[in-house]
Amino acid sequence: MTIPSAEGFLPAASCLPCTAEEERAAVEALTRDAEANVKDGDLRYLVSQSWWTNWQSYVGLLSYGENDTDIPLQPTSRPGEIDNRKLVSEENSSGSEEQELQRTLREGEDYTLVPPEVWRKLYDWYKGGPEISRKVICEDPTSRRYIVDVYPLHLALIDERDSSSRTIKLSRKDKVHELYRLVCSILSVEQSKIRLWDYYQKTKNKELVNQSETLEEAQLTMDQEILLEVSVDYTWSSDLAPRCTNNEFALVPLEPSTSSFSIAGGPNISNGYSSRIGSSLPQDNHFNPLLRDTEDGYSGFSNGTKDEIHGLTGLHNLGNTCFMNSAIQSLVHTPPLVEYFLKDYTQEINTDNPLGLQGELAVAFAELLRKLWSAGRTSVPPRAFKSKLSRFAPQFSGYNQHDSQELLAFLLDGLHEDLNRVKKKPYIEAKDADDRPDEEFAEECWNDHKARNDSIIVDKFQGQYKSTLVCPECNKISVTFDPFMYLSLPLPSTVTRMMTVTVFSGTGEFLPMPYTVTVQKNGACRDLFKALSDACCLNDSETLLLAEVYDYRIYRYFSPSELLHSIKDGDQLVAYKLPVGHEKLLRVEILHRKVDRFTSEPQFSISRKLIGSPLVTCIPVDSTSKVDVYAAVSAVLAPFVRAKVHPPGDSMLNGSGPSLDGIVLTDNGASCEKGLSTSNVDEAITDAELLPFNLYLSDDKGHVRNPIDEDSNHVLGPTMRLLMDWSVREHEIYNLKYMEDLPDVFKPGFMSKKTRQEAVNLFSCLDAFLKDEPLGPDDMWYCPSCKEHRQASKKLDLWRLPEILVVHLKRFSYSRYMKNKLDTFVNFPIHHLDMSKYAKHTSRGDQPSIYELYSVINHYGGLGGGHYSAYAKLVEEDNWYHFDDSHVSSVNEEETRTSAAYLLFYRRVDGNSCPMSEDVPVDTDMVDSPEA
Repeated sequence: MTIPSAEGFLPAASCLPCTAEEERAAVEALTRDAEANVKDGDLRYLVSQSWWTNWQSYVGLLSYGENDTDIPLQPTSRPGEIDNRKLVSEENSSGSEEQELQRTLREGEDYTLVPPEVWRKLYDWYKGGPEISRKVICEDPTSRRYIVDVYPLHLALIDERDSSSRTIKLSRKDKVHELYRLVCSILSVEQSKIRLWDYYQKTKNKELVNQSETLEEAQLTMDQEILLEVSVDYTWSSDLAPRCTNNEFALVPLEPSTSSFSIAGGPNISNGYSSRIGSSLPQDNHFNPLLRDTEDGYSGFSNGTKDEIHGLTGLHNLGNTCFMNSAIQSLVHTPPLVEYFLKDYTQEINTDNPLGLQGELAVAFAELLRKLWSAGRTSVPPRAFKSKLSRFAPQFSGYNQHDSQELLAFLLDGLHEDLNRVKKKPYIEAKDADDRPDEEFAEECWNDHKARNDSIIVDKFQGQYKSTLVCPECNKISVTFDPFMYLSLPLPSTVTRMMTVTVFSGTGEFLPMPYTVTVQKNGACRDLFKALSDACCLNDSETLLLAEVYDYRIYRYFSPSELLHSIKDGDQLVAYKLPVGHEKLLRVEILHRKVDRFTSEPQFSISRKLIGSPLVTCIPVDSTSKVDVYAAVSAVLAPFVRAKVHPPGDSMLNGSGPSLDGIVLTDNGASCEKGLSTSNVDEAITDAELLPFNLYLSDDKGHVRNPIDEDSNHVLGPTMRLLMDWSVREHEIYNLKYMEDLPDVFKPGFMSKKTRQEAVNLFSCLDAFLKDEPLGPDDMWYCPSCKEHRQASKKLDLWRLPEILVVHLKRFSYSRYMKNKLDTFVNFPIHHLDMSKYAKHTSRGDQPSIYELYSVINHYGGLGGGHYSAYAKLVEEDNWYHFDDSHVSSVNEEETRTSAAYLLFYRRVDGNSCPMSEDVPVDTDMVDSPEA
């Protein structure tokens, strides 16, 4: 479609109305041009995801269906103004040109990014805001990988001269010399006269002298301090201080501690460092853990005794790094890894593996593990490790929240390649089973895999699948045996969701009432309308107007065709019961504002603090006098009148408003009123002294405060917005508590008992994972017999189980336009997880595969503002602990089994592992589950 240009014919501020098709074509063309010519330093603008989804639906860009199948949506109404207020932090500094964002936003869930040209078009068409722009930075010049720096690096600049502090913002990809230049510009000092120090945790860790490294490479993290020193007569204040202070550590050789302890029944090992560590490597390179262990102001050595507890060290949150901290804590509490990395592992570092990270990830992980297993409980800032992680895995760089399971998969794979004992991988041609027995072919596949992959990770974490494909046409059977690192188990999908909506009367018949209804999770708002209509006994002459309330205002109205997945559990929904055909009447929105004292003067200066929930009613378009407006508002407020002010039978307020039940709408939109009269309203109501409340004409934000005219109040558009001032007088007349504290759409704790009763167990998840199912239409299999791509059926079996079994519960479901989290409680065993039924083969004879739980990664909250923590068991002392970033606390064993469980870590307790104690309780409710 060609769009004629209006350039040169219209003023710059002019914008002709466009059809939905024209808007779609214009945005698509501008987006293609911008993405084809992206470069470092470009801008991208944030747009509220909920608004963007509505716009996509309006222009026909959005389609939806299960399993990514596109199902065109019915056309929706044109969205309102762009509203980015939910993206901006309430603590945004008024003097800042750059909008401060909420810290837990996620792209695709809370916001989308558009090029400047698209933002200008959208703003011309819809207005709104606020405008939020961020810079594009080049993450990898080689691959031309660009990302948007949504969260710039915030640093607290501490001036040593007066201990003053100010916040400065830069990109994490800016060089150190840019930091110096900015500081010099702010303080008007010469660069030759200043020194900047990494001042994390109020400790002078290192001077920032490498001007060419990036701030990320310098290991500067979000919200940390940097220290400014200014020379006086070429003398630095720190040079006058003693050389060794409490804030600095001398880099001198230290002897390993002689105390020892036992890990999971294994041999006693030193809790210090082996004297052979690094002996095969130059002492000045990055593999020397001894000299690097004092980074971040932490000493990894202890003169502790044998009775001191190890492994109870927390990790600082460096800015949304809880996903990383939880994965690290689970790995560093895996007994085989602890034993391995506390010994001399450096002999196995593979620096020549092109698939590895030159051994640097393994060294960084080992250094961090040793710090965490030193005696004492001081929390550790994992800055060096995060710096390495950002360099090798750019997808985890920055300060956004990420998926702990994705990080765990990267760490296990990266550690394997860095520690691969195979220095030169042989070429092995894939073979076919050729009707050989499964045992023979599986062993051959495993040996071929081990010939190329041999590490501590393979030894402990990897098992083997059996995959069977059957052609639906010729019944050709193809069997392969593949390695796996963890099991990603689906949760039985819940197709419904519970939603709570507060229903208000638009005619003043009843007090607000919350209703909780069950609807299809993948449904539309029309399903919610239907469920609410049944719940509140709606009659044929009534209908519901559904809206979201945010910040005491109506944030948006919902059309029947809008999808329910755009409504989050934390939103607050209201529905107004109005007469059928209310769209042809004038809608009246009433906002509430708290004032210190009663006044009828519009010019009186008062604070504009909104309270309560908006009320909505409607009046005929030709009944907008002051008397009509006050009568309508009096009617809708009638249920909130305190009984002691107006006893039963007093009709001063309750009967003074127009009855909307008497409105009859004709086909041409004209209205006639049966019994609709305001004559019973005393003319004295216009006297300010007798008015029961003060009303003003306002806007949708409650910022405007204009008087109401006596005769008629003309309103542009279909809505009249009113502002009602609440002083002590109004509170004496009306009970505001019924308009306050709206319930959320859904609170996980509200139905916790019900959720637990309807929970599934781990074995049902395993059965769902291993069941026979056809491949998807986008994942066709090429049948070697038919010579065609076929939609074959696929069956997975667990052939060989690892010593460490990691189970990933797939709580997050994704389709092209929807992301969702399942909070289903999964009843998993802590002791005696018997996998014998699922293990088709074991190299250990007839001994059953019994597993014990030793760690859990939890995810709390939703996709946008979620939080990760970990439970881990100190196997040596048989106690469980909760690792929540830097906070470590003791927990009971049963507390580890919650609906927040996301990743489960089991260790086999047969063969070479420590046997299960006879007095350990067995989960009898789970033992028989596999037979069900």
